[in-house]
Amino acid sequence: MSYPEMIPVVSSNIESIGYEEQSQQVFVKFLKGGVYVYKGVPESEYQNLLVAPSVGSYLHRNFKNVYPYERIE
Repeated sequence: MSYPEMIPVVSSNIESIGYEEQSQQVFVKFLKGGVYVYKGVPESEYQNLLVAPSVGSYLHRNFKNVYPYERIE
């Protein structure tokens, strides 16, 4: 699976994130390995994740039990 341009973030847990507008998918690459895709995410929610004071906390609070996701790598 190919994914969009990944943007590095400042996080103790997450290396980078990316967004595929057409499919509304957010890609999250973790520092300890693993890439996950979250499906059906509006672009505004991705933008909020990008600028969150804590990317990891925001992901946990607003993505984990809201959007379907799977590990792709």
